Formats: sequence, structure tokens, C-alpha cells
Amino acid sequence: MIRTIAALALALVALPASAEEAPYRPDCAKIDAFLGKMVADGRTVGASVLVWKDGAEACFESAGDADREAARPVKRDTLFQIYSMTKPVTGVALMQLWEQGKFGLDDPLEWHLPEYAGLKVADGTNPDGSPVLREPKRKVTIRDVLRHTAGFTYGPEGPPQNPADRVWAALQPLSSTNTLAEFSQKMAQVPLLFDPVTHWHYSAGVDVQARLVEVLSGEVFADYVARHIFQPLGMADSGWKRTPEDRARLARIYEGEAGALAPWPEDRLIDANFMGRPMTMGGAGIVTTVDDYMKFARMLLGQGTLGEARILKPSTLRLMATDQLDPRIGQDNRLWLPSKGSGGFGFDFFVRTAAPQSVGENRGSVGEFFWDGFASTLFWVDPAQDMAVIFATQKVPFDNDMHREFRVAVYGADYTGPVGD
Repeated sequence: MIRTIAALALALVALPASAEEAPYRPDCAKIDAFLGKMVADGRTVGASVLVWKDGAEACFESAGDADREAARPVKRDTLFQIYSMTKPVTGVALMQLWEQGKFGLDDPLEWHLPEYAGLKVADGTNPDGSPVLREPKRKVTIRDVLRHTAGFTYGPEGPPQNPADRVWAALQPLSSTNTLAEFSQKMAQVPLLFDPVTHWHYSAGVDVQARLVEVLSGEVFADYVARHIFQPLGMADSGWKRTPEDRARLARIYEGEAGALAPWPEDRLIDANFMGRPMTMGGAGIVTTVDDYMKFARMLLGQGTLGEARILKPSTLRLMATDQLDPRIGQDNRLWLPSKGSGGFGFDFFVRTAAPQSVGENRGSVGEFFWDGFASTLFWVDPAQDMAVIFATQKVPFDNDMHREFRVAVYGADYTGPVGD
């Protein structure tokens, strides 16, 4: 009897796990097929994907061209303009200074940048077209600046529709001819769209973060990031200011509808990157490769550490990757953030707080955090699966559908999180 029980136990151990219990692994062939279809369908001209899982590279796939007109394919060392994927880098830089006790998260912004002491809320328009201004119900804090709840604007996408954006359009705070100090002085003159903490509104707040880094550290923003993030992580191919020689590896940006993508002209490159303009934005502007940015993503996955380099404490990273939004900010007051998935916002990251709720929602795991970029780039960190993913392409307008389909290629259409969740 004892032998029979022992044999039965061994047999049960030897049985293959069911499909539901099998550990998740990304299917590189499906990812490659996804990229090939995107290019074949004319939805993008070229793209690459890098997946890091369980401490090792799991997939690298690429398809199409970095420059179609020059017949130059996407390669491992292709340079991409990542636009708003710059924002998490800026947030990490600022939170390093928080760890050093340089500021408190709930400090009023004006304590460190006095130009913001006179901030007002735009509350209508006077007969002469000037904004009706009132005092905000409370001061803007640095926490607000980190989570897009300050009430700042990003300026109008078209003709200004409100008094705050009209002031922005007149002052042009983010002109490439401004320094970050000049940006901040002009930004402080732009009225708030809302009272602080009442709305999540994507804004130039991350450029305010960059100016805070300069003031709190005493270093030029780009120099600070290079010294305290890029160099320790070995990101030698990342930065804002680039040389003319870098253009030979730069992916071109394409614009339009599927099957009719046209290249952006050369003069629509980010001016500050290649033309010696003074602006170094906190919210955009980094040019990098998938391998370089993966070092940054792996540091995030490693709770602030990559190899011997400690960039942040684990507790600081957990704070950044925790939903910081007040539950009273309803879905209607979160702009387009709900389209990213079931979750909220931390410090410069979207944070998933619930499994996908519908078939059409982006696939992902609870606890993942991520951001994306104007030219349809995307990265995410999935601690539950010990995985980081980068999707690099250069297509505008921003394509959320492509991201949703890419996540299906990575996770599968029915994925809602690790088994047991």
C-alpha cells in the first residue's frame, strides 16, 4: 500500500501542468508576426520590440524601415525619438532629490520656484477677451506636479478654446528657443485650468519637474540626468542633444492613415535635439535605442537597481508606481487616462489597479506601470511577470489601437493576469 501511494504521488508530480496553470511566456513568433502585419498593412513603416523576462532577454524582433525613402531598415541600434517616454526619466531624477531631502512632496511649488506664487485659476473670460482670474482653492504642491493634478495646461492642440490656452499661445512657454528657466517664468503666468487636485489633466507639469531638478540640484537638467541616471546605467546612446552624425541611425517619423503614411520633413525633428536650441524638455526630447531604454526599464523592474547601480530606493519606486489619484477625481475628470486601462496614475506612470474589465481593454497585469510617446512608442514594466517590454516605432498620430493589438500579441487575447490572481 505504501509503495502504491508513493507511486501515485510520483505520477501526479510528473503530470504536465494544465494550460491554465502553465507559466506565462511571451511568444516571440506572435510578436514578430504582429510587427510584420503592421508594416505590411501600412500602419507603420518600421518597428522593433524588446522583451526582458525572468532576468534575461526573451525576444528581440524588428520589421520594416527606419527610413523608407533611403531603404534603411530598422536595426538594433536604430535611434528613436521617444517623446513622452522621457517623462518617467524626469520623474526618477526628481525623486532622487526627494530621497536626499531636497523637498517634500506636499510642499507648495512656490517654496522652490517662487514664480508660481501668483498662480490663479481661469474662471471665464472678460468682455475684452482677457481671462477672469480667481485664487485657487489651495496651493499647487509638488505632488500635484508629479501626478498631473496641478491644473496646468499643455497648450491648445488647435485654436485656443479657453482663456488659459490663449495665454499659453501668446507666451509659448515650451518654445525651443527658451531655456528651462525661461519656460518656468512664462509657465507661471499661464492660468490654471482647474483647481488643484480636482482633475487629472496631462500637462507641461513634467517640464516644471525638470526645472525643479535644476534648482534643487544646482545642475543643468540634461547634465544632471546624464550624471545620475544615464551614466550609472550605461545608457551611452541616450540624451537630448545629438550630433549630426546621429541622423544616420535616426528613424524617420511618418504621419497619416494606414497605407498612406508620409514622412515628416527634416525641419519637423525636435529642434532642440539637432539644431542647438536651448530647450531641454522634461516631458519629451530624449533620443535613444531599444537596448538603452531597456536598461532604464530593467532598473525600474529591479526596484531601482540595475547591476551595481542603485538609482532609487525600492520604497521610492513603489511610491512612484502606486496610484496617487484622489478617488474623488471621477472618470469624467481624467481626460483620456481611462483609455489606457483599469487604473490610475502614480508619479509619471500609468498604474494598473485592476485586471482588464472588457475584451477591448489593453491586456496587462495588476501592478504594471508604463507610459508611451507621441510617435506611438510604448514601454511597460510588469512586476507580476518579472517582465519589461519596449515597443519602438515612429508613427503619428498616436495609435492606441496598435498598442492594444501589440499587447494581445505579447499576452494573448484572454490574458487578465497571473494564474491565481
